[in-house]
Amino acid sequence: MTTQLDAWAALLIGLLGAGHCIAMCGGVAAAFSMAIPASQRRWNWVYLLSYNAGRIVSYSLAGALVGGVFASLADVSLGKQGLVLLRVLAGVMTILLGLYLARWWFVLLRLEKLGNGLWRHLKPLAGRFVPFRHPLAALPFGMIWGWLPCGLVYSALTWSAVAGGALEGARVMALFGIGTLPTLLALGGLAGQLRHWLNHPGFRQASGILLISYGLFTLYQAFSLFY
Repeated sequence: MTTQLDAWAALLIGLLGAGHCIAMCGGVAAAFSMAIPASQRRWNWVYLLSYNAGRIVSYSLAGALVGGVFASLADVSLGKQGLVLLRVLAGVMTILLGLYLARWWFVLLRLEKLGNGLWRHLKPLAGRFVPFRHPLAALPFGMIWGWLPCGLVYSALTWSAVAGGALEGARVMALFGIGTLPTLLALGGLAGQLRHWLNHPGFRQASGILLISYGLFTLYQAFSLFY
């Protein structure tokens, strides 16, 4: 039951973090639109689906890696106490994400800098696929941009760490990616209205409170297991 809740938590993070997605990926969406040949603009939705599929593949691979590594560590050395500590980390990261979304505390932005070293090497690779010659070219483009340093992704990855294995970790991150789809698929004609709605203080604070509540519930669960 706990693992199922963790997977749905990742989906919730993707859905409620939509405003962050627009802020982080708005520029990517603009570059993406320009990469589609003018003669193919009527097939924009096919390119968009291909790009987002690539992004979700990268999230799933990252989830499989994190889930597999931490499951192996738990079997070898971490034991029950280590798993409890990982759940505490997941709860804390969810609370920090909630504070960020509500615009009450921005410490999560500092964590995004952790992936800058890897991103500097990956970002130039994306340029090799633009302009797109066909919809499938958007798939590797999306896979590369899936590694963009993002506190939202890092928060979801902590749930992969406690998922119990590589497949479970991949499932958690796939659900997270699916949660971000409604927003990123709408980053076209509806982007202006959507950005206004998602950045509304009421929506951001309600999203933040929901995530903070789930983070606190996770901490309660973790300490209950410990004691």
